Amino acid sequence: MYTLAPDEKTTLVMAYTQAMLVRGEAVTKQGVRVSTWLRTDAAPEYVHFVRAQVINFCGPQVKPFNAPEMFLPTEQIVAFHIVPPTQDTIDYDESELNRVWEPVTVLLGAFIIKAKARISSKTDFGVSLATSRVVWMSLYNAYISSPVLPQMGVLHVPLLIVRPNQVSFVLEG
Repeated sequence: MYTLAPDEKTTLVMAYTQAMLVRGEAVTKQGVRVSTWLRTDAAPEYVHFVRAQVINFCGPQVKPFNAPEMFLPTEQIVAFHIVPPTQDTIDYDESELNRVWEPVTVLLGAFIIKAKARISSKTDFGVSLATSRVVWMSLYNAYISSPVLPQMGVLHVPLLIVRPNQVSFVLEG
């Protein structure tokens, strides 16, 4: 089993790919803000997990397995968040003017995410999405479920990041 270096820590996270869900302890440097880590220049090529539980959605039967140590290519990760109740502080300035909350439903492989996006009040969601050109997008107050994995229930997370070019957005109303 992996032994942490003195400048490392682990944080329980969930990483979603188009075909897999990984829940495990991500190994990072001590000073890393894990919830937005993959948006930074410090993001690794592979996320290093210890004590991971993996569910692969390829094949006829969804069956979890344990991985004592795992390296998941960061480019395959489509969504990422810390497992509650642990959480980081919010990643925006609450006093910032001209921002509105846009309710969205995100379709990601076997998962449905109902959340809120924070966008400019001077535009609509489609324009914001087309012009932002971000690799990772923050979503807030998210409820994550899976019709393929009903035993998962509904997971509530205050913040998750998604790759907007690998998911579909459904606007309510």
